[in-house]
Amino acid sequence: MSSVLHFRDIDQTELMVVGGKGVNLGELAKIEGLQVPEGFCVTTDAYKKAIDQNREFHALVDQLSMLKAEEREKIGEISGKIRDIIEATKIPTDVEEAVAHHLTQLGEEHAYAVRSSATAEDLPHASFAGQQDTYLNIIGTEAIVKHISKCWASLFTDRAVIYRIQNGFDHRQVYLSVIVQRMVFPQASGILFTADPVTSNRKVLSIDASFGLGEALVSGLVSADNYKVQDGEIIEKTIATKRVAIAALPAGGTEERRIEPDQQKKQTLTDEQILQLERMGRQIEAYFGCPQDIEWCLADDRIIIVQSRPITTLFPVPDGNDGQNRVYISVGHQQMMTEAIKPLGMSFFRLLAGEYPMHTAGGRLFIDLSHDLASPVGRKIVLSVYGKNDPLMKSALSSLIERKGFIQSLPRGKRVFKLGNENLSWALPIESLKIYRKNDPAIVSDLISRNEKSINELKQRIANVTGDELFSFILQDYPQFKKELYNPQSLGVIMVGLYASSWINKKMEKWLGEKNAADTLSQSVPHNITSEMGLALMDVADVVRQYPAVIQYFEHATDESFFEDLVKVEGGEAVNQAIRGYLEKYGMRCSGEIDITTPRWRERPTALIPMIVSNIKNFSPGASQSKFEQGRLAAEQKEQELLSRLERLPRGRQKAKKTKRMINILRNFIGYREYPKYALVWRFFIYKQALMKEAAKLVQTGVIQAEEDIFYLSFAELQEAVQTNRVNNQMIAERKADYAVFQKLTPPRVITSEGEGINGQYDTDHLPPGALAGNPVSAGVIEGRARVVLKMEDADLQEGDILVTPFTDPSWTPLFVSIKGLVTEVGGLMTHGAVIAREYGLPAVVGVENATTRIKDGQRIRINGTEGYVEIL
Repeated sequence: MSSVLHFRDIDQTELMVVGGKGVNLGELAKIEGLQVPEGFCVTTDAYKKAIDQNREFHALVDQLSMLKAEEREKIGEISGKIRDIIEATKIPTDVEEAVAHHLTQLGEEHAYAVRSSATAEDLPHASFAGQQDTYLNIIGTEAIVKHISKCWASLFTDRAVIYRIQNGFDHRQVYLSVIVQRMVFPQASGILFTADPVTSNRKVLSIDASFGLGEALVSGLVSADNYKVQDGEIIEKTIATKRVAIAALPAGGTEERRIEPDQQKKQTLTDEQILQLERMGRQIEAYFGCPQDIEWCLADDRIIIVQSRPITTLFPVPDGNDGQNRVYISVGHQQMMTEAIKPLGMSFFRLLAGEYPMHTAGGRLFIDLSHDLASPVGRKIVLSVYGKNDPLMKSALSSLIERKGFIQSLPRGKRVFKLGNENLSWALPIESLKIYRKNDPAIVSDLISRNEKSINELKQRIANVTGDELFSFILQDYPQFKKELYNPQSLGVIMVGLYASSWINKKMEKWLGEKNAADTLSQSVPHNITSEMGLALMDVADVVRQYPAVIQYFEHATDESFFEDLVKVEGGEAVNQAIRGYLEKYGMRCSGEIDITTPRWRERPTALIPMIVSNIKNFSPGASQSKFEQGRLAAEQKEQELLSRLERLPRGRQKAKKTKRMINILRNFIGYREYPKYALVWRFFIYKQALMKEAAKLVQTGVIQAEEDIFYLSFAELQEAVQTNRVNNQMIAERKADYAVFQKLTPPRVITSEGEGINGQYDTDHLPPGALAGNPVSAGVIEGRARVVLKMEDADLQEGDILVTPFTDPSWTPLFVSIKGLVTEVGGLMTHGAVIAREYGLPAVVGVENATTRIKDGQRIRINGTEGYVEIL
């Protein structure tokens, strides 16, 4: 293969030869009607020739591959040596001759831009933007050859090396091509996004424009005009004050020039040029088949395209779009699990959802609310459902509803918001009223007993079911499972508990001026399976603390031989029994448990170690019982205090009597709120265990390489694999790559079919200056050290810390015993973190956007769980 290729000779098949930028330029040059400056690519083969035989280079790259992103000083030292070696290495003679030949054809006297094009750059899933270097206005063969070496060396700038480490790219598998492109000396230049980079709206095109060379704009040296265009109409203009521009010098290089005062606020592009750019942008987008980030120049009043790449930061639009306007809400924000879900996990959740219009995007699930929002009644119900539970969701939906034209364009049809099944709409109110009037706590005990019996029966029935029969079994079991999940009596208990909580909060604020009184009254209630789980792990810690050898063993324990090695150390047998007993009841839980594919504690017992060690460090023996009793006494004292104050009011005895009954109802039923999800996760784990046996058979017969490969198949695809003993391994590999990308995306609360992500806003008028707004879900004010924790297994908490994390689900509950407050980025009044925070008496503020980046680990903060804000002290 030639070491140098002209743009016209490059197509999509040569990614590994000319890199992402080179491929894109080759394709741009083929689009009819576009003006693209001529040029050529020095291929990766030339780079390989230059460094292949250099042993010192390879030895240093091997050292670099052992480093982590945090080891910046070592990275800088080794990377510097590698750059020196590359720049000192003579370019092979045949490469130098090929460069000279192409320059002769294009005109050696002209100026050129010399820029890097890596094989892992400007791709649909990874932009690598700004990681390698660009050199402008380079004149003469000798200077261009020298700058080719500089570009090769820039593959090992500190920033490029760290970026690759963070994104999992092997330094040895990323090669560099160099683009040599005829320079344009523009009067203006800029960037064109065919989807709005702020809102992600695919129908809105955004243009940044400034005078001079575009490098100044990209590097942030100059301000730029911004124009928004939609369907051939300029819908918004922001004209910047442009004080400087970067210009090319005749002899080579660039300089900064001051713009005359009378020109500084001049619109960079005319309206006609803006609309011409929109047409060109849509043409390029259609050619590449996805939204594009395009670099352009204006020279001699002609628009010239110098580069185009995919926009990699957009959250995908939910699937199944029919061309009509749609509105989707995130399921993950309701379930306190905004991470990506694997395909098998998606399948199970969609089976559970039944006829709900579920859609996927970016590894997440969304519900289509278009028909609800098209109806005046539906809009009221939607805002009521999401009102207090998630103010940001309500705010996002409210802002959409205010767009009359958009709402009127939504299709009408069958609404989502009805109560579970046909019988539930009349059965639930009747059942709730019976439960409310009877106020018998035995109802909860009976529900739990029936659920446990059903789970035990499922274990027995599924034990010997294999092959294709297993899939039929699961599909037949699902309706019974959903019947139990939507049991009117079960839902009625939850509804009555919520009603009592709401009644107490409203009346106590009205009568006594006390906010969120139900939070304290909800502490240490019976039958809260999730809070019991946290206390039970404290009891496990009491067993472990007796045996130093076990604590020492925990430091190097592995999941594969956890129990086998545990019993070999002193005290191991006793600890073995304690942990196995805990896992027997709670081992089906894990972080992100609504995804059936995530490893359960039974499968990964080492996940419990940090929490056990934290309990040993932070608590004395017997602390679980005293902690529960402390909460019960706090609730009891709050009850007596409220009743005493009420009795002193006009008609006080009547108010106190009614309140006492409501408190009794609250404590009888509110704890059950957590049980249905526990039963759901139990059932999921039983299904999973059976499916993993089938996965093991597929591995044994060589159909798949690892048992976990089944996680990248849908339920139906897995059934077909078991039936046929065949699977598309290429598809599995692609889905693994997609999942890795999806993990890095942040899903919006609400997204439209235009791709616009809407997250909503809080009313911040009543907050202290600088406070971070959130949703108050557990009353109280507390100060403490912020511990920012992104993964549960990384938590190193001390008593008195305030946990700051993206979200929590029930598996995080054991951490709650060690903290004094909670801040999350996602959540609402009745999500699990809020429920358990109230149960444990922890002030909590949820839905604080970007809390884990705005609050730094170790900072002292104050959280107000009554009013809903966080202050950084």
